[in-house]
Amino acid sequence: MLPRSGDILSVTRSASVQFAEPLYFRVIRVHDWPTYDGWVWLDGYELNAGGDAVERRSIFVQVDGLRQINSSPEARVGAPRRPGLVTSAVAVRSR
Repeated sequence: MLPRSGDILSVTRSASVQFAEPLYFRVIRVHDWPTYDGWVWLDGYELNAGGDAVERRSIFVQVDGLRQINSSPEARVGAPRRPGLVTSAVAVRSR
């Protein structure tokens, strides 16, 4: 299964020999560029141990070698958002 935007992956040597030191990676985009069968280009952020983005990267990896840590949230179902509308109530204080 291809990763999706928002997924956090563990990228190790099984994904590519360049990752002798494992890293955590948050996916921004999966490119549809032609590559070898089973390989993919990913754009995203390398994460530190606290889960903070430390460097933006593009990586070329084998999909079968990726391990998913968490998946991206499912698309929200409901009314589409309209720019400029405030949907929350504003509390008014009385004196």
